[in-house]
Amino acid sequence: MPKPLENIRIVDIGRYVAGPYCATLLGALGADVIRVERPDGGEDRFISPLSFDDNGHPREGGLIYQTGWGKKSLSLNLSDERGREILRKLVDTADIVVANLPPVALQRLGLDWETVSRRCPEIILVTQTGFGDTGPDSTKGGFDGIGQAMSGAMYLTGVPGNPVKAGAPYVDYATALMSAFATMAALMERHKTGKGQHVQTSLLNTALAVMNAHLIEQGVTGIDRVGTGNRVQTSAPSDVFATSDGHILVHTVGNNLFKRWAETVGKPELVEDERFQSDQHRGDNNEVLCDIMAAWCAKRTTSEALALLHEKGLPSGPVLSLQQALDNPQADAMSYFTSVAVNGIEGKFAPVLGLPAQFSSLTPNAPTAPPEIGGHNAEILSELGLSDAQIEELETQGII
Repeated sequence: MPKPLENIRIVDIGRYVAGPYCATLLGALGADVIRVERPDGGEDRFISPLSFDDNGHPREGGLIYQTGWGKKSLSLNLSDERGREILRKLVDTADIVVANLPPVALQRLGLDWETVSRRCPEIILVTQTGFGDTGPDSTKGGFDGIGQAMSGAMYLTGVPGNPVKAGAPYVDYATALMSAFATMAALMERHKTGKGQHVQTSLLNTALAVMNAHLIEQGVTGIDRVGTGNRVQTSAPSDVFATSDGHILVHTVGNNLFKRWAETVGKPELVEDERFQSDQHRGDNNEVLCDIMAAWCAKRTTSEALALLHEKGLPSGPVLSLQQALDNPQADAMSYFTSVAVNGIEGKFAPVLGLPAQFSSLTPNAPTAPPEIGGHNAEILSELGLSDAQIEELETQGII
């Protein structure tokens, strides 16, 4: 069955997550994605290594299995003008270019919007930066954690004197998702007008979007909340609680859920208590409610507590280790993971997530192993008009 983005070519010259994963998501919908990386491989290819060579150097890592699947690989030395010229020829064949590179690097490559749109008026250029293209931080690089830090998220997640960064790089991945969403909108607009455009996202913009409700509250009320760790300040009991054999997270929001919770823990009279008449009242008095919940959980195993909470329809879940998350029967029932054979390691399979969405009548492409560095050089360069001899010369000279 045809995919929505078949016959759309994407040139991906991104790094790490925000750009590459955007291209991966679009590739799952049928786009032909060409990853451009250095002849020795980009840094992101070796993050979270799955194995090491005899000299102790990391081979492919977990990140490239998530952000590199479904792509072709063209290796290019972009510090050489011959490599840059090949890239420009490739871009001329593309519908979309994804590049989370600093503006100065885009200009050096001839991929700034002014230059690329003059060459290819129908092209869609998708760029991700740390902080946007204007302002005092526009020339700075950025990573996920910096977005978390500058959005107020680390401050609110931690406790006074100890800000805490989330282990999951949600700013990177949310930026990739927003980039893919915006790219689809740009494609729809091009279908109407025939014109391409520049799509821009930034880590800071994404991080602020995720925190916006808290920032709105701060901007209007000046409340100056401080961090309370896992404990929610706007409802209760909403926190992580220790059971006799682990931990669970419980989130109680709304009067209906609070009534059910009070019945579950044997405290139905709390529903009439003036201190607990709204989510914010309960949040303001969360210590009382969380102490009750902590005592209730401590007497039960994780499975016992979750079963009783589920019986009352109270949202809750176990705090799982990484292995337990992989072994979660719910993830298995939904077939979220695809077992992908690991390059160069016989009998090893990587649990790779495909497009994180399901459709009633569309089957996205399934994950495969990432391409070898330059694994499609001959195919792509031949298409651009280079002869076998020219390709061999470029390889000899370290251009590819």
